Amino acid sequence: MNPLVTVSIPIFKCEKFIIRCLESVKNQTYKNLEIILVNDFTPDNSMSLIRNFMEANQDLNIKIIEHEVNSGLSVVRNNGIKASTGKYLFFLDSDDEITADCIHLLVENAQKTDAQIIIGQNRWINTFDNSTKDFGFPTIAEKKYYDNNLEIFSVYSKGGFPSSSWNKLFKRDFIVDNEIYFVPGLFAQDELWFFHLLLKAETLAIIDDITYLYYLHGESVIFNRKKKNFENYLTILEYLTKSYKEQENPLLKPLIKSKIVLFKEMVLVMQWKALKEKEYLKINISRMQKLVKLTFFDYFSSKFSSDVKKKNFFHNIPAGMAVKLFIWRFER
Repeated sequence: MNPLVTVSIPIFKCEKFIIRCLESVKNQTYKNLEIILVNDFTPDNSMSLIRNFMEANQDLNIKIIEHEVNSGLSVVRNNGIKASTGKYLFFLDSDDEITADCIHLLVENAQKTDAQIIIGQNRWINTFDNSTKDFGFPTIAEKKYYDNNLEIFSVYSKGGFPSSSWNKLFKRDFIVDNEIYFVPGLFAQDELWFFHLLLKAETLAIIDDITYLYYLHGESVIFNRKKKNFENYLTILEYLTKSYKEQENPLLKPLIKSKIVLFKEMVLVMQWKALKEKEYLKINISRMQKLVKLTFFDYFSSKFSSDVKKKNFFHNIPAGMAVKLFIWRFER
């Protein structure tokens, strides 16, 4: 028996891409699909194109959720979760597509491992020069199956799993029963959601097959980060800090602390690449210094890698010096 899989797709200003995306779902070799399209009050022609597609493909199980106001991607994702009826849930962004065997391969692994999360691999498609890059967002893990929460979170804290919500198959009940929803109002909502998810995950599997085609184009968020995006990352850091302070498991706390230090570094690198503003870099380093960081005694602990210790030290020297040192480290 092939279990029902819900494919959830956000609809907002995607008229250039949505038919390509839907065609990739239509062409799946795995047919027991529920396709949920969440219209976040898109102002363009996307919905007209979608209704024409539905008319021409009446055999597809497509459901539309209409928002009366633009609510943001977190609310879109949450409403997709709530409306889903499949045993499994898969997020697909409307400007991307999936390989024809994507869902088949992920479900095959899910049935074999009974994992709560199954991660597929991705291929970047650069529309600027028509080049491709396999494993653009890499999975760096020694094993293909994990059945221990601490081990899962340890790999994640070191950057072993991409934090995107897309290109992963999730057990719907795992998400709903633990009430793990996206925080509204965030731009990089996947980062925080996946963090919350892995605090609870007990089983996770990985397949080596490329199942997702991620398109890089002029409208991609990766090329359009502004100050509001980095304010958003500071908000996420505050959530991570709150989780650290509330965490009662003494084995999980140092893993969360390591994640916070490496997340700070990632944000600073992205910020400098995008903005090249020394004063704003100094402001955010100062703000980060008030959040969770290694203590003096942590430097003598084997719970933290030398890389984490080094980055934490660089983040917490006087802010003016930290800026100069960061730029030197980045530009050399």
